[in-house]
Amino acid sequence: MDLPAAAVVILATLIAFAVAVAAMALGGKLTGRCLRGSCGGPAALGPDGEPLSCATCPNRKRSTR
Repeated sequence: MDLPAAAVVILATLIAFAVAVAAMALGGKLTGRCLRGSCGGPAALGPDGEPLSCATCPNRKRSTR
């Protein structure tokens, strides 16, 4: 594989990743949900058993259960 072909592959890969990240960001904005836990799973719990929430989440006052 020569240098220009490798550059095209690298550029195409970077564009594909950028499109994927943009799609995830857009999906997060459109659904209005906050990120929770690992991979969007159940809410992360603190040592007292209460769910942890991000201080900037507009939905933090809502019950997660």
